[in-house]
Amino acid sequence: MKTLDFVSNERVIEQLGVFIDSKRFPHALIIEGEQGLGKRTLARKLAQALVCRGEEAPCGECVQCKKAADGVHPDIFEYSASGAANSFHVDVVRNVINDAYVKPNEAEKKVYILGNADCMSSGAQNALLKVLEEPPSYVVFILTVKSKSIMLETILSRSVVVSLEGVDIDKGAKYICDNCEEIDFNSAKSALETFNGNIGKTIEGLNDERTKELTKTCCDICKALVNSNEYQVMCSISAFQKDRSAVVFACDFMKNIFRDALVFESKSLISGQSELAQLLNRKFGKKKLIDLINVCDKLKSMALMNSNNALLITKLCYSLMEAVGK
Repeated sequence: MKTLDFVSNERVIEQLGVFIDSKRFPHALIIEGEQGLGKRTLARKLAQALVCRGEEAPCGECVQCKKAADGVHPDIFEYSASGAANSFHVDVVRNVINDAYVKPNEAEKKVYILGNADCMSSGAQNALLKVLEEPPSYVVFILTVKSKSIMLETILSRSVVVSLEGVDIDKGAKYICDNCEEIDFNSAKSALETFNGNIGKTIEGLNDERTKELTKTCCDICKALVNSNEYQVMCSISAFQKDRSAVVFACDFMKNIFRDALVFESKSLISGQSELAQLLNRKFGKKKLIDLINVCDKLKSMALMNSNNALLITKLCYSLMEAVGK
């Protein structure tokens, strides 16, 4: 297989390349990973390789490749749910199944990309299972999911599952700079560290003023903890009062900072806030840093369970101060 223009995850790309080159691509592939890691991008590149008629797929030059790249290939189909639970409806799956038994128009394969497939109800998954049990020889299903754990075991047993991870920071920063002229390397690198190598979230964050504001607020909270300034902690956290998603972001981001403080001597930092992590490391011992990490985990869970937001931020303030002994 010709090298795909896909950053990092080399082992996954190598495995998929073997499938392409050997002409033994699985009838069902599940690509797992959090939003922003490039699941849909990879699915489209694989679809292009599957319909390619060049000597080394995807050649990018044949008519089939060009149609795939332009999103107009008659044998590549994309369906995607909104992301809400059960938003991938069974009627869509049934239409896909009916169409799957019609032979390809131009290519040797007929490819169906099913985005957010983990949003299928059990009924939709069971409907899909019927075609996976005895699929037409020319059909390939590529499913993207945030977590394979939501998929039925019977679906998983008939699929090959690959998991995407965050990219190498330097490679990812170069990729962002090559594709976003207005972003410099150091900014891209720092942001990638903040978002654990997630290119999609990094680009979104760099272009999103709200993300920048939340990042600054989280850093202000950490500095206030170092200075034992409860009033400043309370004032900073008040910025989350009308935005529960901001609490989730803050818990994730501050957890990374506290984690970096905990392992600061190892130099294996992920938050992009090395100076702040060093201050926390000097100020607090191992137990307090672990307690701060636990606070972030607990409050994030509460936020995801739709807890009352006013009570949530009050508890966040109280719990952070309690963790540092105030």
